[in-house]
Amino acid sequence: MSTFTEDIAPPSEPLPDASGVVATARVRADHNGRTTTLPLLSGDGPFHLQRLRPRDGLARVDVIGAMSGPLGGDRLAFHADIGPRARLQITAAASTIALRGPTDDAATYDIRLTVGDDAALHWLPQPLISTAGSNLRQTCTVALAPTARLVLRDEQVLGRTGENSGDLTTRLTVLRAGRPLLDQHTSYGGPHPGWDGPAVVGPHRACGQLLVVDPSFTPAALPPVLLGDPATPAHGVLAPLAGPALLATAVADTASRLRHLLDEALRRALGTGR
Repeated sequence: MSTFTEDIAPPSEPLPDASGVVATARVRADHNGRTTTLPLLSGDGPFHLQRLRPRDGLARVDVIGAMSGPLGGDRLAFHADIGPRARLQITAAASTIALRGPTDDAATYDIRLTVGDDAALHWLPQPLISTAGSNLRQTCTVALAPTARLVLRDEQVLGRTGENSGDLTTRLTVLRAGRPLLDQHTSYGGPHPGWDGPAVVGPHRACGQLLVVDPSFTPAALPPVLLGDPATPAHGVLAPLAGPALLATAVADTASRLRHLLDEALRRALGTGR
């Protein structure tokens, strides 16, 4: 049985000021022939990792924030390696809140996920909240083996109630068998012209996406469909990618309405894969 690995170049953003927190959390999931085990569960800095009871055939890990952050100047990373045939779900107990820090330098949050042959990862964190005055650069890079499965949810809330968004830049890159499946770059906040115009998010302050990758999907597995009720201030679409994957993209006026759209997208996508 072969193991899939992928070398990924580090992000090109300049490193933040050394006065910030530098921390990396690491998770390793393996299959021992009977079930998924977690030989490595290492928290650091703001990351506390808690092992949960398995559910629906998935080992589970919950990420609990041990301190505020990311703050300006912090350098955070989360690395998860899911070995062949392992099945893992990673969730979070609370939202990640990007806050103004003691320095004007951007905080960075680098997420790297590797999923091996016949393995599955459900990456389901809570929303990232970009508060006024914050400055965050987040990257998420996923390397999938050809037979790997992925459910990935990514949500941003642009400012708390009655508050402007901070400066937020995110990049999601997904490679399958070493070839690009999705590479998406978004920027929100004052320094980025047009981000709140009608062609981007408009008056909506919650935005997100759901990516489902399954080798059983065919190119015509599901035609593009609109999500939600057009009469509500929440809109989304679920569409196939050029590969065995479906991508839902949605915007809404509240985080709860956004989650409702992405949950609907997940039900449709999982129904397609059966």
